[in-house]
Amino acid sequence: MTQPNHLTRAGESGHLALPSLAPRPTDAHKGNFGRVLIVAGSRGMTGAAGLAGLAALRAGAGLVRVAVPEMCLDIVASYHPCYTTIPLPCDPQGRLTLAAASRLATEVADADAVAFGPGLGRSDDLAQLVERFYDAAPIPMVVDADAINNLARGSQPPRGTSQPPAERLWTPHPGEYRRLTNVEPSAQREHAVEFARSRHVVMLLKGAGTLVTNGAQSWENRTGNPGMATGGSGDVLTGLLAALLAQGLSAWDAARLGAHVHGAAGDLAAAERGQISLIASDIVDHLAGAFLQLAPA
Repeated sequence: MTQPNHLTRAGESGHLALPSLAPRPTDAHKGNFGRVLIVAGSRGMTGAAGLAGLAALRAGAGLVRVAVPEMCLDIVASYHPCYTTIPLPCDPQGRLTLAAASRLATEVADADAVAFGPGLGRSDDLAQLVERFYDAAPIPMVVDADAINNLARGSQPPRGTSQPPAERLWTPHPGEYRRLTNVEPSAQREHAVEFARSRHVVMLLKGAGTLVTNGAQSWENRTGNPGMATGGSGDVLTGLLAALLAQGLSAWDAARLGAHVHGAAGDLAAAERGQISLIASDIVDHLAGAFLQLAPA
């Protein structure tokens, strides 16, 4: 397996120029900008759900709903008033159970994009739940964090179809990718190209010089800094990507634009507060500035 030789980096000219969102019409309403469903959170990990929800709003989604274990709903709802929350059945440890499948199917049917993973935790029920929706959800999906970890419980994850019914955007960090594939970090970038090609997905492999690949084309991001290596940073990226998908970008375009904007927001935050003190909510706070950098002069 060899990586395509046309890898392009953010800011370079050519056929892999950075994508953009369409201008907003003057008579627009919230339904024009996508309905995002985020399935996230567990007891002790409610912040992951809140960060993803808020990032989706800051990335322009018209409506954001955050589906969480029912014991966590009040905490997640209090994080911000601009998204709504959906209570789902959970076990005594605050993790979603298979009993959530019916309600989730209804909510997925009313969404334009769905994100699974931030702070979900791991269990047999979650492994079955994530796999079921990975194989069946007819809308674009961001597969992140514990969604990846739960799919990795099988010997050949995901254990279902290798041709999903809609676009799938995977966002592992090197540790998650190793659990998923048993491939060490030194070989992951090359391996990710083949994974994306054979699974018909877009892979966003996080880290310094985040790699985005669909198996045929690859692109490397150049924004971001070491201060972003902090808990919750990936949850912000998940919400951002889900919002871009809901607004109509392809997974390939959403991954490239999202990686760039996420890193640029982190750079703005670091310039203001320094890398040492940077936290994930600072990235959310600077998403607006990162989008403004891309606005036409």
